[in-house]
Amino acid sequence: MIRLFLADDHTLVREGLKQLFADSPDIEVVGEAADANQVLEQLRYKSCDLLLLDVTMPGMSAEDLLERLQRQQPTLPVLMLSMHNEPQIARRQLKAGASGYLTKDCEPERLLEAISRVAAGGRYLSPEMAERIAFELDSAAEDLPTNITRRELQILRLLVQGANQNDIASRLAISNKTVSTHKTRLMRKLGITSNAELIRFAVANGLGE
Repeated sequence: MIRLFLADDHTLVREGLKQLFADSPDIEVVGEAADANQVLEQLRYKSCDLLLLDVTMPGMSAEDLLERLQRQQPTLPVLMLSMHNEPQIARRQLKAGASGYLTKDCEPERLLEAISRVAAGGRYLSPEMAERIAFELDSAAEDLPTNITRRELQILRLLVQGANQNDIASRLAISNKTVSTHKTRLMRKLGITSNAELIRFAVANGLGE
């Protein structure tokens, strides 16, 4: 059972989402908030597995709220739900600490899939958003060290789109060990020691999420 905290400043949106989740046996809404300060206050004492957070919340910017949440609840996964479909907005939220980003016009099944993945510790972008962000990778890649290979860049692209090692091996038709080897070499070239650092580097350099 995923214990979900719902944050959106529109009552109708919250009620609609609660109705959707009421029909899902795997999700329980354990709290809700209508502004940023309520989010921070309630999460001080309320335990949950996932925060579903509207990008536009009264009280402070989404980036500031995410930064505060990172300090207050560093292990809490956050899935952003937004009316904005611009890739640069999605990048900013993921750079600030969100684990996923979806627009409010998504299908209910996609939202449920994203909640499940993010609550399990993964990352999520819709295929459409991931594709739009991917178009920005080619120009951004020009600023990467010249010794990064095409295969390493492919793996980096898939990682920032939320794919795990098994997904990457399947999509590139290579073994898990080969994926691991390329990723290790890439991290060594960039002076990075963890997956989290690698994702942050990619986001900070406009390489997508």
